[in-house]
Amino acid sequence: MKKSRARILIVDDEHHICRMLSRLMENQGFDALTAYEGETALKMIRSEIPDVLLLDLMMPGISGMEVMKYAKELDPDLPVIIITGHAHIQGAVEAIQAGADNYLAKPFQHLEVTEIVNRSLEVRDLKQKLKRLSNQLEGPLCLRKMMGPSKVIGSLVSQVKRVAKTDFTVVIQGETGSGKELVAQAIHQNSLRADGPWVAIDCGAIPEGLLESELFGHEKGAFTGAFSRKIGKLEAAKGGTLLMDEISNLPLSSQGKILRTLQEKKICRIGSNKPLDVDIRLLVACNQDLTTIVESGAFREDLFYRLNEFTIRVPPLRERKKDIPCLAKRFLDITNLALHKSVKGFSESALRTLLAYSWPGNVRQFRSIIRRAVLLADDLITDKHLEIHQDISFNQLTNPLLQKMPWEEQSLKAIVQKRSEALEREIIVSALEYSAGNKAKAARLLRIDYKTIHTKVKKFAIS
Repeated sequence: MKKSRARILIVDDEHHICRMLSRLMENQGFDALTAYEGETALKMIRSEIPDVLLLDLMMPGISGMEVMKYAKELDPDLPVIIITGHAHIQGAVEAIQAGADNYLAKPFQHLEVTEIVNRSLEVRDLKQKLKRLSNQLEGPLCLRKMMGPSKVIGSLVSQVKRVAKTDFTVVIQGETGSGKELVAQAIHQNSLRADGPWVAIDCGAIPEGLLESELFGHEKGAFTGAFSRKIGKLEAAKGGTLLMDEISNLPLSSQGKILRTLQEKKICRIGSNKPLDVDIRLLVACNQDLTTIVESGAFREDLFYRLNEFTIRVPPLRERKKDIPCLAKRFLDITNLALHKSVKGFSESALRTLLAYSWPGNVRQFRSIIRRAVLLADDLITDKHLEIHQDISFNQLTNPLLQKMPWEEQSLKAIVQKRSEALEREIIVSALEYSAGNKAKAARLLRIDYKTIHTKVKKFAIS
């Protein structure tokens, strides 16, 4: 990103602060834009997203937090630097916890401002390069490059080619971390709606009370906390594709509304009786067999038949070991770029270890292992950098013949407790890997409440 083209939006109700920062940014070769209150800032962001947002927290009318939330919804990678007085440092800390990237406390030094802005632009530029490298999907052949050269991926690519040009609703099934969203994006990119919006929602990551607001949107004042109108995902995807990930987590009450939306192609925002036309292509993803969930009564049979026009199964990584060397090289290149390193490759022993492991967390776990290995290695990745403990799970944790037992000076009760805790920790770690670190989803998988899993994570020091 060239400095002369970077657009810095400065939002502060103190006019002299805006003028000072504007001059400073222009002296750095940036284009400086200013707004003195939140509403003007929102209009400017809607018109064209800036490259960096310098944002005062304490403003009359729309607060800085609301402006930041809206801007991050439009561009999650937009660097937001909070401007605050020393008396409101706690507010800046809360803003960073909510997604801000840094903060400046008044009065600030000019050098401090320029350093933070330049660093933010470098990070933004790097994120955009990584996205182009790791997520650019120009066709099914590119999908093959992303997932690997194996025959099963070749079959998957053929299915994507076959269904992409239609308007079929597609059910994408596969284990957590196997690449379901990647397949969904490939279908969209090769469809007749490729120029339309791509919108995704994880039905398992949003509390049930907020899910319908996320899907259908709401009007101002529709419920407590609805301070402004919100456009839902169904409306935002108009003319394009909506992916509903983890569709099995959709509450029964919402399932009926989705079925009606698909049949009538209309929605009403919460708090409104005015129907809105919705023209979308729907893709759904699930890490379980939906037919089994229908049989259990947790998913509507009529909705299942409406959704199941075409099914694609994404194979787990253990069923496509031939893809592992290709994936390892791709993730190595991506991480080298992100960390500014030049790790050359993998030792023969490390490759054998990668091929022998069963990868319960699939490609998501694989990527994390490679990223950590690149961080630890200097020249070549070896076994010691991978930190994979092959199949040291249930059998070895519970069978004393496979592992030395710590008998010395310990009672039977103490030994059993230690083994029980080790097994419990292993199960929780596996559940968290399967749920991509989402504790709420892991708790549902293990049939325990959120408070319990939160306590266990702290007790066992699981990161």
